Amino acid sequence: MSKRVVIVGAGLVGSLLAIYLRRRGYEVNIYERRGDMRLQSVAAGRSINLALSDRGIRALEEVGAMEHIRPIAIPMHGRQIHQPDGQEVYQPYGKSGQYINSVSRGELNKTLMTLAEEQGAHLHFQHRCQQVNWSNNQFVFEKADGSEVRVTGDLVFAADGAFSAARLQYQLQHDRFQYQQSYIDFGYKELTIPAGANGSFQMEPHALHIWPRKNYMLIALPNPDGSFTCTLFFPYEGDPSFASLQTDEEILAFFRSHFTDATALMPDILSQYRNNPTASLVTVKCYPWVLGDRFALIGDAAHAIVPFFGQGMNCGFEDCFVLNTLMNKHGENWDALLQEYQTLRKPDGDAIAELALNNFLEMRDRVADPRFLLQKKIEARIHSQHPDLWVPAYAQVTFSPHIRYSDALINSMRQEAIMQQLMTRSDIESVWESPEIEAWVIDKLHKR
Repeated sequence: MSKRVVIVGAGLVGSLLAIYLRRRGYEVNIYERRGDMRLQSVAAGRSINLALSDRGIRALEEVGAMEHIRPIAIPMHGRQIHQPDGQEVYQPYGKSGQYINSVSRGELNKTLMTLAEEQGAHLHFQHRCQQVNWSNNQFVFEKADGSEVRVTGDLVFAADGAFSAARLQYQLQHDRFQYQQSYIDFGYKELTIPAGANGSFQMEPHALHIWPRKNYMLIALPNPDGSFTCTLFFPYEGDPSFASLQTDEEILAFFRSHFTDATALMPDILSQYRNNPTASLVTVKCYPWVLGDRFALIGDAAHAIVPFFGQGMNCGFEDCFVLNTLMNKHGENWDALLQEYQTLRKPDGDAIAELALNNFLEMRDRVADPRFLLQKKIEARIHSQHPDLWVPAYAQVTFSPHIRYSDALINSMRQEAIMQQLMTRSDIESVWESPEIEAWVIDKLHKR
C-alpha cells in the first residue's frame, strides 16, 4: 500500500517535492496557509525575482518541469556593475555559455502548483498548521472560517518556509532540538523599473544589474514584460538607512545622488519607496531535521539563508533531488533514507548559509574595487589554464552541482587565502599574467 504523504506548505519546494513523490505513486496532500496565488494578484513590492541556476535546473529537469519554466525565465550571463561615477563594468559569471536565470517567484510557484495538481497531488488552501500529535502523525489545520481539519499522514514534510509552523510544533515538543535564527542589520525593499516603449527593456536584459555602494546596494533582474524587479538592500539604522530617510526631499535626494541612472528610469520612485514594504533578512539553522521514518524538514524550513548567492530556492530544489536519489537507493526504508538525507544535507545547508553571507560583502563592498576586479581576472586566468585545479567559488556554487556546498566552502576559503597572499605583491598589476604568478598559485594549490 502506498504511503500517504502530507506536505505542509505549497511554496516552491513543497510543490516540486509533490511532483517527485506523485511520480513514484505516493498519495500526496499539500496544506497551504495562504489562498491560491493563481487566483490572486501579487501586491506591489512582493514579486521578488529569483536566480535559477544549475542545481535548481537539474532538479526541475529530472521531473520534466524545466520545459514549463524556460518560457518565463530570462538568461543572465553576468553582472552589470553601475559605478557611482556613472561608468559601467560588465563581469561575466563563468565560462562562455554559463548563465543564471531571472524568474518571478510567483510565476514559478504557480507553474509548479499546477504541475503538481496535474500529477495528482491535492492542494488545500487557507489551511494553517496549528497543532501536531506526534504519536500518530496527526496534524490539526485551521481553515479560514475558523473550523478545524485533522489530517493523518504516514510521512510528513515541513516545507512551509523560514518561519515554519510545522517546525515550531516539532521544536516545542522535542527535547534537545537545536534552533538558531540570526538577522543581518539590513532589510530590503522592492522597486520596479517599468518597461520602455512597446515593452522594451530600458537596460541590458541579459545581466544582473548591481549598484554597489559599500554599505548598501541596489540590484535589478529582468522580467519577460520588459520591466526590471529591483531590490534595495539597505541598513535599518545609521546614515543613510531606512531610519534616516524620512522626508520626500531626503528620499529623492538620496536616490538621485546615489542611483542616478536607475532613478531616472523610475518616475514614481517616491511612491514606490513610500508604499512598498520593507522586509528583513534571516538565516535559520536547526537540528535535527527528521523524526524517525515519518517526518522531515525541507527547504527554508530546514535552512533559510540570505539571498546574496541566489541559492535559497536552488538549495531547496536540490533537497528534492537528493531525496529522490536516496529513494532510488533505499526504496521504502524511510528510516535509513531520512537519516542519510539529514546527514548529507545539514552540512550543505550550513555551508551555503555562510557562503551567502560572504557573497553579500563581496557584492556590496568589493565588486566595484579595482583590486578585486584584478583578483577576479587572475582567478579566471588560472581557471582557464588549470580548470581541474582551480574553480572560482561562484562557479563551484552556481555552475557545478556535482560539488557539494560544504566542499565549495572549504575550497573557496583555501583559494581566497591564496589570493589574499598574492594580492599583497606590490607589482601584481604588472606581472599578474606572467608564468611566474601562475606557477606560484599552482604550487600553493599542491601544498594543500
